[in-house]
Amino acid sequence: MTRVVVDAGVCGFISVIEVTKSAKRKVKVTISSPCGQVMKLGESLAEVDQWELFKRHLECSVYQNASGCKMHLTCPVPVGILKAIEAEAELALPRDVHIRFEPAENKPST
Repeated sequence: MTRVVVDAGVCGFISVIEVTKSAKRKVKVTISSPCGQVMKLGESLAEVDQWELFKRHLECSVYQNASGCKMHLTCPVPVGILKAIEAEAELALPRDVHIRFEPAENKPST
């Protein structure tokens, strides 16, 4: 089983994603979150084919279902789901990802 914790940022919601191999090329996705839209997404993704990882964004069921659940476009949960699937399917090593805001350097005025 692969477990990923996603802190979505300003909304304050922490989502826990668990992915387990269930059959050849298939994984079971379980999500726990205080966000109703994330929970709805989890219900729609009970089982996912690992080959979703190789589709284009608009063809990927994770992103299609996220859109159908009216999730915020920049919510990091869908990519967290895909990273967990990737690690569970042994298609990549389980490594943390980060998005960090850094202050812009003050440029002297001319």
